[in-house]
Amino acid sequence: MRSLKHILTFCFAVFIASTPLFSAHIIGGEMTYNCLGNDNYRVTIKLYRDAAGGGAEFDAPGGAVGAATITVYRGSSEFINLTGGVPATAPVPPDINNPCLIIPPNISVGEGVYTFDVNLPQSNETYTISYQRCCRNSTITNILNPGEIGATYTVDVTPEAQASCNSSPAFNSVPPIVVCAGTDINFDFSATDPDGDLLVYELCAPFNGGGNDTDNPFTPGGVSPNPDTPPPYSTVNFAPGFSALAPMQGDPEVSINSSTGLITGTPVLLGQYAVGVCVFEFRNGVLLSTVRRDFQFNVAECEPTVVAEIQSDEILDNEEFRVISCGENTVSFVNESYQESFIDNFYWEFDINGTIERIEEWSPTVEFPEDGIYNGVLILNEGTTCADTAVILVEIYPDIFTDFEYEYDTCVYGPVDFTNLSFSNAGPNAIVDYLWDFGDGTTDTIVDPSHLFAIPGNLPVSLTITDINDCVETYTEVIEYFPVPTLILISPSTFNGCTPAEIFFDNLSVPIDSTYDITWDFGDGTFGTDISPTHIYDTPGIYTIAIEITSPIGCYIDTIFPNLITIRASPEAGFTFTPEQPNNFEPTVSFTDESTNAVQWKWDIDDGFYRTIEQNPVYTFQDTGIHVIQQVVIHESGCTDTLTQIIDVEPQVRYFLPNAFTPNFDGINDEFRGDGVMAGATDFSFEIWNRYGELIFETADPFEAWNGQKNNSGKLSQNGVYVVVVSYLNPRGERIELKGFATLIQ
Repeated sequence: MRSLKHILTFCFAVFIASTPLFSAHIIGGEMTYNCLGNDNYRVTIKLYRDAAGGGAEFDAPGGAVGAATITVYRGSSEFINLTGGVPATAPVPPDINNPCLIIPPNISVGEGVYTFDVNLPQSNETYTISYQRCCRNSTITNILNPGEIGATYTVDVTPEAQASCNSSPAFNSVPPIVVCAGTDINFDFSATDPDGDLLVYELCAPFNGGGNDTDNPFTPGGVSPNPDTPPPYSTVNFAPGFSALAPMQGDPEVSINSSTGLITGTPVLLGQYAVGVCVFEFRNGVLLSTVRRDFQFNVAECEPTVVAEIQSDEILDNEEFRVISCGENTVSFVNESYQESFIDNFYWEFDINGTIERIEEWSPTVEFPEDGIYNGVLILNEGTTCADTAVILVEIYPDIFTDFEYEYDTCVYGPVDFTNLSFSNAGPNAIVDYLWDFGDGTTDTIVDPSHLFAIPGNLPVSLTITDINDCVETYTEVIEYFPVPTLILISPSTFNGCTPAEIFFDNLSVPIDSTYDITWDFGDGTFGTDISPTHIYDTPGIYTIAIEITSPIGCYIDTIFPNLITIRASPEAGFTFTPEQPNNFEPTVSFTDESTNAVQWKWDIDDGFYRTIEQNPVYTFQDTGIHVIQQVVIHESGCTDTLTQIIDVEPQVRYFLPNAFTPNFDGINDEFRGDGVMAGATDFSFEIWNRYGELIFETADPFEAWNGQKNNSGKLSQNGVYVVVVSYLNPRGERIELKGFATLIQ
C-alpha cells in the first residue's frame, strides 16, 4: 500500500519567455484511460506543439518520424506495442483570465488527440502505458541541457484499478499558454474522476524520455523510440536554484493547493521553465492509477490595456506624478495615458484650497491661485474592471532667472571670464546648483568660472541653475571665439635627413581649425595650406620654414623657423648580373655595379649567407631556386640607398640519345640507352617501337639499356631503324618529351 505522499503524478512543463520563442518541438502532453469493460481500455493521449510560424508536426503516418506509437509494459516486460493514426487537432487559444492585459502576439499552440483501444487481462502486476518523444525547447531556463532531453507521457493501471474497471481522472482544462510577469496567477489544474475517487495534487518533476539520435530515430536513444523504453523513468535535472517544489522564481513563489489543484503565485522572472504537478487518485486509501501531463507556456511582459500616465518632472516612489511650475501659476497638463482604444471615460480632479475642481478635457490647462502645493488625480474607466488612476502632485514656486556676461580678448588666445547674473525669487541664497556647459565638451559647476577653450568656433555656452524648490532654468548664448594662437608650435622642431625626404609637419598650435587660413612656406619655392601638411624634399639643402595663420575674424600671427630642415644628397643603387638565367650547370654569377654617387658598397646574398663590400662581386650559388640579392650603396654624405633583386637559379636535367648500337656481344656498344644528368627528374619513361608500331621495350629507369632483344630477352631484333620515345618531368614539374631513332647494326 502506498501512502498519500507517493501518489498519481500529473506533470506539466512551463515555458516562459519575454517574447515568443516557439520552435519546432512537441511542448507537452498527457495520457489518460477509460475502462470499457471486459478488460478493454481506451487510452487517450493529448499532445501539444508549437504552432506559430509552422511549428512542429504531430506524429502521423508519413510524417518526418512516423506514426505515434505507445508501448504497454506489464511490470517490466513488454506486453504490447500499438500504432496510432492521424490525430484530431485543434488550436489552443491563449487565455490569461485578465481583461486588463494584452497578450503578446504570435503565441500559438496546437493540440493533437490520439486514441488507442487495448485489452489488458487482469494481472497482479501494474500495466504501464508510455509514449516518448524528444526534444524539449533548448531555451528552457530551469533544467540542464533541455535541448538534449525529451519527455515521457505515461499512465499506470494498477492491479486495484484493473479489478474495479477503474477509469483514470481527466483534466478539466488545457494548461495556460501565457503567464503575465508580475501578475497573480490562479490556474485551475484540477481533474475530474468519473468514479468519484479522491484526488490529491502536488508539485513534482517532469519525466525525461527519448534521445537526440535523428539518424536512428526508433532506437532507445532515438528521438521517437519504438518500442518505448520500459519503466522506471528518470526525471529531468533542475538547474541550480530550481527544484520540483520551487520550479520558478516568484513573489510569492508558485505553489499548488493539494485539494483543489489551483496554482497560485506571482512569477517575477522572464525566462523559460519546466514545472511539474502531481495528481493522485485514491479509493479507500489505495492508489488506483497514475496519469502524467507535460506542457510549456510563456511568462511574458503583458501590456496593460489601460494605464493612467501624465507628462511630469518626476515620478515619486509612491508612483505620484510630480509637476513643478516655477513663476507660472497656469499649468498645461499632457495626458500620456494608454491604450486609448480601451479608455471609455476619464476625468481630472484638483484640490484647490479645499475646493475640488473636476475637468473632463484630455489634456487640460489649469490656473492655480498662488504659490503652493496642490493634489490631483487623473481617473480612467472609473467603476470598471480595467480602471486606473494617476496621482498628481502640483508644486507652484516663485520664478528663477538665468543670465551671465563674459569678457575676453577676441584676437589673442586666452581664457574667457564669465560672470553669473542669475537669481531666484525664492530668496537671496535659494540657488543651490550651477552647471556650465561650454560647448566644447567640458563643463564646470562654480559660480563665476574662467574657461580656456581648446577649440575655436561659434560655441553655445549654457548655464543651468537649480534652486531649493527644484526649479530649473537654462540660458544659452553663442560666443564667437576665433583668436589666433599666442605661439605657433610645429613638429618636427628640427630635421636632418636624406633625399627624398617626406616630412609630416604637425601643427600643434591652438586654437585653430579648418576655418582658419593657414599658409606654409617650405623654403624650396613651394607652399601649402593644410593645417598639418606632408611635404617631400627632392633636392639637398638647408630650408627655412615659415607659417602664417589668419582667423575667420581677421586675427593674424606668423612665425619663421630658420634652417629647420637639412636635406643631404643620396646615392642611387643599381646593379646587373650575368648570366641572366643561371642554373645548376652554370651557378656562378658576376654582379656589375651600376649605382650612382656611391662611395661604398655592401652586398647581402642569400639572406646573409654571403656578404661583401666589393663593388663588383662574383658568387657561386650552392643550390638552385629563388635567391635574394640586396645592394646597399653609401653616399659621401652618409645617406644610403638599397636595391633588392631576385635571382632564380634554375634546376636543369640533361639527357642525350645516341643514334646507333651494335649488339654483337663484343663488349663495345652492345646496348642502347640515353645518358646525361637526371638528378631531380621524375616520372621517367623510355620506349622502343619497331616499324610495325609494336612496343618492343620499355623502362622507367633512365639508366636501363635495351640490348636489341624484345623486352631484353629472346631473339635479337632485325637490323634497322627503331623509334625511341622518352618522357619525364623536370625538377619543376614540366613534362619533357624526346623522340629519336636507334639504328640496330649486327
